[in-house]
Amino acid sequence: MISNFHTHTTLCDGKSSPEEMVLSAIEKGFSSLGFSGHAITDFDRSYCLKDIDSYIDTITALKEKYKKEIEVYVGIEEDAYQWTDRSKFDYLLGSSHYLKVDGIYHQLDCGADKLQTCLDAFSGNPLALAEAYFQQFTAYIKERKPDIVGHFDLITKYEESQTGWFLSNPQYHKLAEKYLALAAENDVIFEVNTGGIARGIRSTPYPYENLLYLLKKENAKIIINSDSHHMDTVDCWFAEARNYLKDIGFQFIYTLYHNEFQKVSLV
Repeated sequence: MISNFHTHTTLCDGKSSPEEMVLSAIEKGFSSLGFSGHAITDFDRSYCLKDIDSYIDTITALKEKYKKEIEVYVGIEEDAYQWTDRSKFDYLLGSSHYLKVDGIYHQLDCGADKLQTCLDAFSGNPLALAEAYFQQFTAYIKERKPDIVGHFDLITKYEESQTGWFLSNPQYHKLAEKYLALAAENDVIFEVNTGGIARGIRSTPYPYENLLYLLKKENAKIIINSDSHHMDTVDCWFAEARNYLKDIGFQFIYTLYHNEFQKVSLV
């Protein structure tokens, strides 16, 4: 059973239309596909959906049109700094794309240069940046309890290719593990996000391997998502991810099928 619930289209910052995404998923043998357009953030509208109701109508029409071939779901990706009306959607994917410092929202995944600007706001201290990010995101997860948690350690997006601030520091690992353990106390599903691999900036998914081992230890729920912005990447690294997770010790992942989240065996 193949599925993806982190999908962006031309209705927000994606490169393929919603229907192109559906047709690609059908061609690749998907059982279900969930769209997760970026909810509106008033402080930065550059990447968001322009019209929520039009987005819902468009995906709902595709759900009906292709119902005999695939299950389509209308989800939303909400940023931790601005909540949306989750009752309008089939599921809520909660992410944190920013870090607010002294009234300024710093982008975390729109280039290493912007991440550097955020680091400057912490006087060049990566641990201080990491603690602020994880503290804020974990508090959101605890209060909001999104159905799916998006790319938990997003601040490591450029770690392999450009920054190198975090993973070489044992104190960072202790910090990330502390907050992930707190987040795992909530009844949420953590995505194993292959989007960085599709973009050629990471060799492994979010979260990094040590955090996946911790999620296994905490008996946390996980789901494989591609964070796809193009129809060609809707299943990026999925087969590899299943083997990767089996090697860590996971026996199940979750999917949304027949309108409920349910276990799928990895064995």
